[in-house]
Amino acid sequence: MRQITPLTDRDGMSAVTFLDDFPPHRKAVAWLLLAHGAGAPMTSPFMTEMAVLLAARGIGVSRFEFSYMAQRRTTGSRGPPPRAERLTSEFIATVAAFDDRPAQRDIPLLIGGKSMGGRVATLVADTLFARGAIIGALALGYPFHPPKKPQALRTAHLEALQAPLLIIQGERDPFGTRAEVAGYALSPRISMTWAKDGNHDLAPRRSSDTTHMENLVTAAAAITSFACRLTSRKMPS
Repeated sequence: MRQITPLTDRDGMSAVTFLDDFPPHRKAVAWLLLAHGAGAPMTSPFMTEMAVLLAARGIGVSRFEFSYMAQRRTTGSRGPPPRAERLTSEFIATVAAFDDRPAQRDIPLLIGGKSMGGRVATLVADTLFARGAIIGALALGYPFHPPKKPQALRTAHLEALQAPLLIIQGERDPFGTRAEVAGYALSPRISMTWAKDGNHDLAPRRSSDTTHMENLVTAAAAITSFACRLTSRKMPS
């Protein structure tokens, strides 16, 4: 069951809208607060498919949109997104709003996102982890560098990261291939899962011996294992 829930903050002002994907279990292994990528909304096919696959595995998912993307729905404006660093306070505020919801209390919280959303999650992960607000973070297709600009790395904060982080990356992702990532100095708290022959959306080429769905299933299984390891819980049967 999916439900769009507009929330208000403690002062009664509009804060954020969540799209909830409830798992078919009484209690989730963990709950994932999932942000979208730079150009596609929380209802994109990729985001929807991942939410469905995770919910089926006992991971609750709540998707949300940054304000610039939510504004696109009402104005139709297609301006460029803000820099990731300018979205960190919005992500932290969204976690605070999420924490006010009684249905998710006492369920361990993960944060993450697709591409840019995942990058923002990594930028706030240590702050939230130190507060005890989250148990870890994940990124679906981390933008290690802009395409064709491998020298413009976005890895400085990842070198000393303390929060557990799972990155699921396509082997031929133009934002960071498997061969490129092998040479980066990353924190030992970071785990990598590779989508076979995958691009930035984890999709393989047509000639590959795997499929996009198989890679998405691999991603969902990796996230579930990550959550179970961090919570010491077993996947609900």
